[in-house]
Amino acid sequence: MLVDTHTHIHDPAFDEDRDAVVERARAAGVTDAVTVGCTLEDSARALASAQRYGLRASVGIHPHEAKDAPPDLEAAFAPLLGQPQVVAVGETGLDYYYDHSPRASQAEVLRAHLSIAQKWRKPVIFHHRDAFDDFCAVLRTHWTADMRGVVHCFTGDVNQARVYVEEFGLYLGIGGVVTFKTAEALRDAVAWAGLEHLVLETDAPYLAPVPYRGRRNEPAFTTATADRVAGIFGVSREVVDEVTTHNARELFALSPKKARVQPGK
Repeated sequence: MLVDTHTHIHDPAFDEDRDAVVERARAAGVTDAVTVGCTLEDSARALASAQRYGLRASVGIHPHEAKDAPPDLEAAFAPLLGQPQVVAVGETGLDYYYDHSPRASQAEVLRAHLSIAQKWRKPVIFHHRDAFDDFCAVLRTHWTADMRGVVHCFTGDVNQARVYVEEFGLYLGIGGVVTFKTAEALRDAVAWAGLEHLVLETDAPYLAPVPYRGRRNEPAFTTATADRVAGIFGVSREVVDEVTTHNARELFALSPKKARVQPGK
């Protein structure tokens, strides 16, 4: 069994064949997934998909959308946060690569997510790009030892991995990038972190792994990332599946198995 800890199965890219995508994932052994919201409206769609397909959801404001965040984030998200399918807050963080929202707004919304996560006792899904120092500065003032979280789509080096794992106790979300030819530094960081600090993800419909690169990504392709991670550690796929699934359950407080909802019902 595998868990895709970060996907967007509710994304319009899947509107034409969402039922089939979910079935392919289950046929490939991806038995659970967290579909992740990026705005209030998108989070509502994520929850609806999670309810329909027996999956999990995360609700939050992507840093790209921080400028348009509701003024009272907790009040806006409270109806969603109380639903049993919602297992995390986010994705939230800082993205200085695109700067679609002012950096001050991104930081303010990130801090609000951390406050919500503490109050609701939920883990946080982080998005970080080209903002490592500022991101860590926010965590150093708002993160506590009893909190849980994951750096989604981790693509950093050993030094960044060390800070996330040793200082903050975060998991690293490993997706298709680890299969890319140019990702040697990432593979070194994965090897340093060890399986016990990793969870697997797709970020579907984005960042499909080799050999599917260039195609629309989907949760079934988690298996390709798992194969590459197994190669990094020189272990069997069964070991990767077992350890990363255990990590995902610990991170999101997932029950071992939930009732399946048939597509289209």
